[in-house]
Amino acid sequence: MENNQSYFGELGHGVKTLLTGMKITWKEYFKDFFTNKSTEQYPENRKTTLHVAKRHRGRLVFKRNEDGTYKCTACTLCEKTCPNGTIKITSHMQEDPETGKKKKVLDDYRYDLGDCMFCQLCTNACNFDAIEFVNDFENAVFDRKSLVLHLDKEVYQGGSLPNLLEGGASMTIGKFNTKTK
Repeated sequence: MENNQSYFGELGHGVKTLLTGMKITWKEYFKDFFTNKSTEQYPENRKTTLHVAKRHRGRLVFKRNEDGTYKCTACTLCEKTCPNGTIKITSHMQEDPETGKKKKVLDDYRYDLGDCMFCQLCTNACNFDAIEFVNDFENAVFDRKSLVLHLDKEVYQGGSLPNLLEGGASMTIGKFNTKTK
């Protein structure tokens, strides 16, 4: 008799636990029908109604001056603050012929997008406002080596999608963004 009570007690406890879990699941499931949530139909809407927040960290780029030169002074603060070593800076000292003073000259700014954890510590550490994260998120490649970027050699021309850097399409809360054309 005692085994039957413990068996049915455990069975009752299991059913109670299952119902508690299902209550939470159903509550979340039906909440979607009564709240304003937005669902992006990516990649079908990538050129029409896709919205990406301006603050989204997609990749690191150099900021440029009006004449096209980069602002980086090769101070290596970003490299030192990067927790997993995704930034490698090589530079050399060069004497300015006019003033006779030596200064660092950037040779290579290597950024490994595949290892980056998008923590933004590098941009916060940069005293010269030379680097920034942009919301360009389409970085999928077949070869991991092509995720190693040399930011001083490339001139970033904008996002891979129309108006991406401004956030893409305007976000409409409560509508499903399903347009494909």
